[in-house]
Amino acid sequence: MFSNLSPGALGLSLVHPTAIELAAKHGFGGIDPDPEYFRSLGSTGAVAEHAAEVRERGLAWGMAGLPVPLDAPAAEFREALVDMPATLELLRAAGVTRVGTWIRPMHDVLDHRQNWRLHVGRLSLVAELLADAGLRLGLEYIGPKTFWSTERFPFIHGLREARELIAESGAGNVGLILDSYHWYTAGESAEDLAGLTDADIVSVDINDARDDRERDQQQDLDRRLPYTTGVIDLAGFMGAVHAAGYTGPVKVEPFMKELAEQPVDEVLADISQRLERAVAGE
Repeated sequence: MFSNLSPGALGLSLVHPTAIELAAKHGFGGIDPDPEYFRSLGSTGAVAEHAAEVRERGLAWGMAGLPVPLDAPAAEFREALVDMPATLELLRAAGVTRVGTWIRPMHDVLDHRQNWRLHVGRLSLVAELLADAGLRLGLEYIGPKTFWSTERFPFIHGLREARELIAESGAGNVGLILDSYHWYTAGESAEDLAGLTDADIVSVDINDARDDRERDQQQDLDRRLPYTTGVIDLAGFMGAVHAAGYTGPVKVEPFMKELAEQPVDEVLADISQRLERAVAGE
């Protein structure tokens, strides 16, 4: 596995070339791809050249966002499907292999069964298109009770159901985005991750939680940097990730606005050290 710089996940507004320079400077092993920047290059040939330059800097690609919202209204979903091939062509030219999205863990109109059928059908369709482009899809379940309990019908918010959804879709190129924060807020343990393999995991996020709130009081967008409070058992979490033989990107996604107010080099030096600790299995 490798440490990955995801500027957006850190709340940093960095243009892609700058992000690449900073990732290399601070010893990250990877950088998230930027499809918008790829479009600005004008051709798939130019995108391939750019990707070669990124590899020469010793950087691998992290994960791009899925350009299709799985739970969108039908018309919006169809429109996104029409636009998706152009994005996939750019990602393929760059050699990107991972895209990801999150599962909205509740709905005001669709009950669990209806929402499940919607996701299975759409997931199967999207996964087939991604497979043709050589892409894997990561799904992230969202664990905080303070989020999934806010609408009438709770939906997937834990590992077991996320894996069941993936299995029912029949797609061999769909796996999990594992986030230590959602793992913790879902009440899960290292034992729940036992048996996972590299094929089951598309990306990994590490975060810590506030130490003045109980688990069911934690807020999705109010987290802490990994190894800060010790509320989340990151040693157990990363131990299970290592045991799975995971080889992909590991990033930090804390939703801390104050990071953008600090000198970027100081922030990235700190994040890089925290990620290296996780990747090393300390």
